[in-house]
Amino acid sequence: MLGDSLLADLRLLVNRKTREQQFERITEEHGAGISRVISSYARTPAEHEDLTQEVGLAMWRAFATFRGECSERTFAFRIAHNQGLTWACRRKRHANLDEVEEPPDYRPTPEAALDQHERRERLLNAIRALPLGHRQVLTLALEELSHDEIADVLGITTNNVAVRLNRAKDALRKILGGSS
Repeated sequence: MLGDSLLADLRLLVNRKTREQQFERITEEHGAGISRVISSYARTPAEHEDLTQEVGLAMWRAFATFRGECSERTFAFRIAHNQGLTWACRRKRHANLDEVEEPPDYRPTPEAALDQHERRERLLNAIRALPLGHRQVLTLALEELSHDEIADVLGITTNNVAVRLNRAKDALRKILGGSS
């Protein structure tokens, strides 16, 4: 009987240690992304800190029942999202109903829009000044195609893509640096 109790205590200790390692690994690997999810719900640094603690506690509790039906990343993000929703609903219940919150205006000012347009035109003109081979790989890379995908599109080797892309970036720096 004493052996069974000791064995049960040992299993709990091992499970706790495994859960601690799992928690540490996931928060290290996905902490930045989870923090960005939390930022979409928290309005102030203090709220962010509070919600981060709530998400951490919820993750710790939930790992005891994690069955591996999805990736740990998905599991952690789901917890962060659900805690954020709970946080937002709780905040809304406590808000003054007469108070209408104006959403922030993320549109650029006219000056910023003009500056952005001028920078975009300058970059486009610089790209147009590149040799065709450099222009091709650069524009495809700007569309977030991988080196392998660019190689397939252009019918060249992946190494050739890397070389052309490096040369295109160097040439673009020279063009943009020379016209400042």
